[in-house]
Amino acid sequence: MDSVRLTVAQAVVRYLSAQYVEIDGQELPLFAGVWAIFGHGNVAGMGEALHAARDLLPTYRAHNEQGMAHAAIAYAKAQGRRRMMACTTSIGPGAVNMVTAAALAHVNRLPVLLLPGDVFATRAPDPVLQQVERFEDATVSANDCFRPVSRFWDRITRPEQLMPSLRRAIQVLTDPVECGPVTLCLPQDVQAEAHDFPLSVFERTVRRTRRPEPDRDELAAVTEALRGAKKPLIVAGGGVFYSGACDALAGFAKRRGIPVAETQAGKGALAWDHPCNVGAIGVTGSSAANELAAEADLVLAVGTRLADFTTASWTIFANRGARLAGLNVAAFDAVKGDALPLVADAGRGLAALDAGLGDWSAPLSWQALAQERTAVWTRVVDRVTADAGLDLPTDAQVLGAVNRAAGRDGTIVCAAGGLPGELHKLWRSGRPGGYHLEYGFSCMGYEIAGGLGVKMACPDRETFVMVGDGSYMMLNSELAVSVAMKRKLIVVLLDNRGYGCINRLQNACGGAPFNNLLRDTHYETLPDIDFAGHLRALGAVTEKVTGVAQLEQALERAKASPVTYAIVIDTDPLPSTRDGGAWWDVPVPELSTRPEVAAARERYVASKARQRR
Repeated sequence: MDSVRLTVAQAVVRYLSAQYVEIDGQELPLFAGVWAIFGHGNVAGMGEALHAARDLLPTYRAHNEQGMAHAAIAYAKAQGRRRMMACTTSIGPGAVNMVTAAALAHVNRLPVLLLPGDVFATRAPDPVLQQVERFEDATVSANDCFRPVSRFWDRITRPEQLMPSLRRAIQVLTDPVECGPVTLCLPQDVQAEAHDFPLSVFERTVRRTRRPEPDRDELAAVTEALRGAKKPLIVAGGGVFYSGACDALAGFAKRRGIPVAETQAGKGALAWDHPCNVGAIGVTGSSAANELAAEADLVLAVGTRLADFTTASWTIFANRGARLAGLNVAAFDAVKGDALPLVADAGRGLAALDAGLGDWSAPLSWQALAQERTAVWTRVVDRVTADAGLDLPTDAQVLGAVNRAAGRDGTIVCAAGGLPGELHKLWRSGRPGGYHLEYGFSCMGYEIAGGLGVKMACPDRETFVMVGDGSYMMLNSELAVSVAMKRKLIVVLLDNRGYGCINRLQNACGGAPFNNLLRDTHYETLPDIDFAGHLRALGAVTEKVTGVAQLEQALERAKASPVTYAIVIDTDPLPSTRDGGAWWDVPVPELSTRPEVAAARERYVASKARQRR
């Protein structure tokens, strides 16, 4: 017998279960599980198929579709894009709830397989419950929202379409260049339809990550540029992690004496005290990294997409004679900023550059300058993260306490608001994987769900989630899942009573405080939210503390706890770390009755003139 009769849903589950990946010589399932919230459109088809395979392909239940997709994405990021998860939902609001997460995965180049239910392919009972009808196009459903935020999108309207689509899906999910979210829409009638599938398509398949070698001519050009550089700087991005090249970068930088600055996605590629690590770069960068970037005559961007926070909206590289070189697996990213491209896997590219540089290293004077400026920044970090004995501490002071508790082995998880800026500047990561920030999409609500995904991927590492009150209110339900699954998180909730980060940006652009902090909103009664009570209701062991000293004591209790532990602390919404940092292009109105706006506009125009064109 060379075929087997299965429903389309059963074939999807069987195919996913047969996919494996080789990691360090060990074969592991490519899909660590499926997140599912069942409803109209997937409970009868995918639900039945997943139940039958639950011992081979685990199914996890969440409370919010966006949250479960965030957990899946965080899992893939923490696994270095080598393993991943799938998510299935009902046909209407359940599916659309995942669109934000799909966009997050798309921006950050992270793999997740989305399997939303869809309306009937036959259209026999149209319009069905939750169906979005488009008057001029009967082929459209709510799932078409996923098209612009998916690397690959398909709707399976016949069983014969399934296997070609699944093959393409896996290719995209595991490709170092195309990697990102895949959406396969599954009409509910097609899910239940039986078909004879070839047995061969369900054979165990082991995937191995492609590591492209550099082109000879591109390698020669970048090698020559490096050999001629007097003030070289490396900018490390997330591609260093996905290549597994952290050790390679550490060795290359040390042998060649090249300072290394880190993007949000690249932070932690080097230990914070590595002799070449000069800290974060860009809008939320250290003074050391940004000053060196301004003087550098060659910038080697490794595995970074050079987003505006990294380049300070293309003002950070102030030396007009400086060249950029882009070592990136994606040609799309390698040429940004008119860079010399070196299209290759980060690890393979660094090895090839190292082999071609001979005995070259950066001038000792440049290495000494980098170390001198890094020492100055180290003292800044010590100062701003120290306990000042305030009842309302700053974000930086709270961060310092959490960093001390995390040590070299803990992992910090965060996403949106002012915290990512402070963390990028100030967090000291002891080893790769200790810094997990979602800042490509800066998605509020990622933090707790993301922390759950990180803990599932790295169960032996203590996972610390820092979240502001505004982001917590956006999405917090997956805390209950962490409790139910016994995936322990340590959650530190900073309550500054509003959107403190955007309030500061509003003020910096000359605007009056308006609609960000709760006190500046339209209200009849100013809310006094009991976050400790809410966290406790979700199942976490919870306490509220005042000041950093109490926080440090609570963090020790949290580390000793076997279950999810949450700590609430009130913070001051106004201050942020002024040291370091760089300009960010946020347009200021040309016309306003406020003199503060006019002054901000003058500053904006002056900064705009420094942008690389």
